[in-house]
Amino acid sequence: MAQKSPRKDLCKQAAVFHRSLVELIEHAVQEFLRESALNSLDSKVDRLRASPYITDQSVITLSMLAHPPTRQRRKEARPQELLDAALDLFVEKGFAATRSEEVAQRAGVSKGTLYLYYPSKEELLKEVIRHNMVHEIAKGLDTVAQFSGPSAELLTLIYQQWWEHIGETRASGIMKLMISEVRNFPEIAQFYADEVIQPTHELLTRLLERGIERGEFRHIDVAHVVHALVAPMLFLMLHKHSIGACGVCHSIDPRAVIAAHLDLVLNGLQVAPPSPAKTRAAAVKKAAGTKAKEARLP
Repeated sequence: MAQKSPRKDLCKQAAVFHRSLVELIEHAVQEFLRESALNSLDSKVDRLRASPYITDQSVITLSMLAHPPTRQRRKEARPQELLDAALDLFVEKGFAATRSEEVAQRAGVSKGTLYLYYPSKEELLKEVIRHNMVHEIAKGLDTVAQFSGPSAELLTLIYQQWWEHIGETRASGIMKLMISEVRNFPEIAQFYADEVIQPTHELLTRLLERGIERGEFRHIDVAHVVHALVAPMLFLMLHKHSIGACGVCHSIDPRAVIAAHLDLVLNGLQVAPPSPAKTRAAAVKKAAGTKAKEARLP
């Protein structure tokens, strides 16, 4: 059986790299020329606005400024279009099975344009995670820091916001990716641990410690309770993108599940007020102790 020549393989790889590089350079030049044209238009508009005369040309040019070309509007929206296309494909096909060309095609751009924004598929996935999850966690941390009401209400609010902004959106598919594929991509696993898992645990830890310090929650093992708080939310997102997507069993109402979970959690966390019977028993015991102390006095 003939063996492949290492030299031929190397030449083939070099040819592929050369074509990709040429395409990337071509699109970079096109973007530069478009930017130069827009900057030139801006300068022209400034001169026309400063002129005391109104001409047909000035009206046309100012109209162009008020209604920017479609390509200009698309350029501003392009990063979001790429992120949306990438997330949808990663969830549908899997991260490993999705090719960069497919992401570019779904977003309506060339592969060279995709690489102008995100130099690799791994960097693209990181930005998908950052855009859809990291920013929401940062908002949650701000909510915990600024909230002034009872800790039980704060925990309920955090659960509601998490489901509305992540669980109910396409971002919930990121959890499916992490569970199913991240073992084969240790760099992505480390990124997710640093940017999502650790800040989420920090958020819930602050919330629980706040409740304990305020005397609203009983003393607990905070680190383990954090895992207990996160687990049901992970279940709901995984169910949504697995069994729930197939319609082979009864449907689950996520909001009802979250409400039931919160009821169990808060009844387990909150410091229960003493019952009337216990209060009377404590009062009797205290009174008996006082009488015994008085009896010992000379």
